[in-house]
Amino acid sequence: MHDQQFEVELEVIAGLIDDLDYFQVLKIEQDATPGQIKAAYYRESRSLHPDKFFSAESEELKNNALKVYKRVTEAYMVLKDHQKRAKYLADINGPDRASKLRFSEESEREQKQGKEEEPGKTAPARQSYRQAVLQMHDGQWDKARRSLKTALMYEPDNELFRSKLEECQERLAEGSR
Repeated sequence: MHDQQFEVELEVIAGLIDDLDYFQVLKIEQDATPGQIKAAYYRESRSLHPDKFFSAESEELKNNALKVYKRVTEAYMVLKDHQKRAKYLADINGPDRASKLRFSEESEREQKQGKEEEPGKTAPARQSYRQAVLQMHDGQWDKARRSLKTALMYEPDNELFRSKLEECQERLAEGSR
């Protein structure tokens, strides 16, 4: 049913799973699109679904498949959510990467606190701002500039939006030199 090479690879991944971030688990880049995230999730979950291993004789194989499958599902649940993904990216690209590889209850609380303190008064402005932050993180300065201009259409007096827009414009000016 399962070849020896697959079992060895699964054993290695299961052994390394605690040292992998969600992008590595899904075998995608950090700038993957929502469509790429979904496709990666379906690809990985199809090959690792516990039902495929129900009749396997090896308990180790079953346990490894379940361990990796759970992490694949966890990765997808975090990365498909725009806000959780932004928080997760900040966490894994920060100084505490090793302790932030999994989106924990603490990360959830931090994210919820961030929502309460979230900049902007209107939902469309906040959404445009969040999108701009992700685009800035990805170095997409022109797209971020447009997103911030959209946010400012809803809230023209928002100083944070204005300062981020200035930052984008400075980056774009640097890039054109």
